Amino acid sequence: MSLTQWQKTRQEPGPARAASAADDGAHGRAAVRLTKVSKVYGRGSAALLALDKVSLTVAPGEFVCLIGASGCGKSTLLSLVAGLDEPTAGTISTEGGRVSLMFQEPALFPWLTASRNVELALRARGVPRPQLRQRAAELLETVHLGGFGGKRPHELSGGMRQRVALARALAQDADVLLMDEPFGALDAMTRDLLHDELERICGTQTLTVLFVTHNVREAVRLGDRVIVLSSRPGRVIDEYLVPRRGPRRIDSVEVAELASQITDRLREEMSRHGS
Repeated sequence: MSLTQWQKTRQEPGPARAASAADDGAHGRAAVRLTKVSKVYGRGSAALLALDKVSLTVAPGEFVCLIGASGCGKSTLLSLVAGLDEPTAGTISTEGGRVSLMFQEPALFPWLTASRNVELALRARGVPRPQLRQRAAELLETVHLGGFGGKRPHELSGGMRQRVALARALAQDADVLLMDEPFGALDAMTRDLLHDELERICGTQTLTVLFVTHNVREAVRLGDRVIVLSSRPGRVIDEYLVPRRGPRRIDSVEVAELASQITDRLREEMSRHGS
């Protein structure tokens, strides 16, 4: 079965999407640009269309959250942007910027200390050997793990291991940070603390973030925009601009109100597809 046979008619963009597209055109340069990206797994009658003509532009320094039902292609999209896989159709550009990917699991080497795990990323970047330990210590300090560089993963809590993973991602000196449900396995309190940490780091560095989550409140708490994907095959069906009026809290009225709107939209989409 051909890709053309799989393709569906996309929903017309709403006002928020139109406004965002106009802003993108005005600013010109994009940190991440996807143009009619589709991804098919398998061939013939076993072919599975995971993403269908996804177009998305992320401005430099912007924090964009992707949300949608399980299996809608969110993680697939990140893998394509990271260069771990190739799209079946369409184009992806990061304007030559360096890309780093952070997963839900910390994926630390258990036999290495926190410092050594971070140093691996620095070595891959070509940082001179004499500078490795100092630079790793600085990065661990950035994620509030100063003094824990000599600990191995089993000696750290789940939240601390994710901080090490974040330090390792930052060690790659990326322009674009891709985050695939990085806080999904953590308890609510630890997750809230890491939200604060991530917001602080993004506020001091020029980082573009593409963040995948199933947690609608988390998306509104962190994002400048929230992109809603349809049930499989994944298509962009809606977009919400998140106004910034000072610091946000995940339990604030503003976050709760917008999260409720997005949740209703997701329920509508999932009911339509029987997800």
